[in-house]
Amino acid sequence: MGFRSVGVEVVVPATSANLGPGFDSMGLALSVHDHLAAMVTEDPGVLVTVEGEGSGSLPGDDRHLVARAMRFAWEAMGIEPPGFVLRCHNSIPQGRGLGSSAAAIVAGILLARGLVDDGEDLLPDGEVLGLATRMEGHPDNVAAALLGGFTTAWMDSVEDTHASAVTRAPHTSVVPVVFVPQQSMATAEARRMLDSSVDRSDAIFNIGRAALLVHALSSDPALLFPATEDRIHQDARARAYPQSHTLVLSLRALGVPAVISGAGPTVLAFTTDDAERTLASATAPDGWRALTVPVDADGARVRIRGS
Repeated sequence: MGFRSVGVEVVVPATSANLGPGFDSMGLALSVHDHLAAMVTEDPGVLVTVEGEGSGSLPGDDRHLVARAMRFAWEAMGIEPPGFVLRCHNSIPQGRGLGSSAAAIVAGILLARGLVDDGEDLLPDGEVLGLATRMEGHPDNVAAALLGGFTTAWMDSVEDTHASAVTRAPHTSVVPVVFVPQQSMATAEARRMLDSSVDRSDAIFNIGRAALLVHALSSDPALLFPATEDRIHQDARARAYPQSHTLVLSLRALGVPAVISGAGPTVLAFTTDDAERTLASATAPDGWRALTVPVDADGARVRIRGS
């Protein structure tokens, strides 16, 4: 068991989680990508360089989340390198509800595995999602980042972070539009606003809408408006992102299926034609970016240099 002498590259997509009713279980991979490369060195220590999103604010040593995920994966494989260098070119906005942490975790695990001879034997595909879930705490974003497309993920129990997921292709007419504000927000802050229990009628409502979302997003986009309704988390966290919450209501008043992306503050709208995309984009508040972003069907991709 040893390390490859060549570098490894990973491309990993942004993700949107929850999608309205699918709290902590449903995710969608989006065609905005972080590009990362790493190589093991003889010298001890870690050197991280960051370009693009997060440049100047993310740490340049082993505190970086990708580097921490690499260490976490190597620990799971029972191996430790003397040192490594990591280069990140980020396009996924940080702390905006587009899965930047999930992308970092998935990329780090795949980089670490790719740098080890026989890494896929030491860390099989079926164990990567569970390992990423242990770091992230919930599987929705990491599943979408890893597998691509529209994913539904679940854990065996709250205590056991073994995770599984299935993925399906969204209907070909569905193209998301994301509305990205300038300010960021920590996911942990948003999660603290949620009650530890929910009303039974609200739970029943969300179960029905989540089941409908699977059908609507994959087969019948005409049903996306009712399928994206939620009674569990979006209103409960409205004070954390008041402008985002107002934007969701404004879009829905126009008949556009819109949701908070992950823990926010980004808003995601499902559109099916140019007229709807134009209508949705025109509602972007001042200072926000409205981006038409196709679904990423492939998820994270790994390339071993020289192979």
